[in-house]
Amino acid sequence: MKLKINSKAPNFKLFSTNNLIVELNKIKKKNIILYFYPKDDTPGCTIESKDFNKLNSVIKKNNCVVFGISKDSIESHLKFKKKYNLNFDLLSDEKLSVIKKYGVWGMKSFLGKKYKGIIRTTFLINTKGKIHKIWSNVRVKDHAKEVYEELKNIK
Repeated sequence: MKLKINSKAPNFKLFSTNNLIVELNKIKKKNIILYFYPKDDTPGCTIESKDFNKLNSVIKKNNCVVFGISKDSIESHLKFKKKYNLNFDLLSDEKLSVIKKYGVWGMKSFLGKKYKGIIRTTFLINTKGKIHKIWSNVRVKDHAKEVYEELKNIK
């Protein structure tokens, strides 16, 4: 299922690095950045996470929370979060349920090999729980800055 702008963001419950379960529908009156990334501590994912981390204080000032989601375990997420001192939570979706619900699981290719994996995608969700903007096949350079600029446009 392809998610569209202005549609309701699908609810989910996932374990978080703060030892709690994050349920999307329970996050009220906040904008939400959900970025789906392939794997903890790999070059692109590290750059993307560090960039969101650098902007997190100004993102928070815009009434917004950031969550990174991948299929890595909570243990892997905790190591990644600690290594780069990330000041937002990572969510673990080892069963791929949310990853598939958000339509970010698909065919990829690397060095001529085709395989299934997470297609790097970011969703900006407004305070009413509707999808404001979707970035697909994200290139990590300046991506967090672009998401932040869009966040400032939400009325």
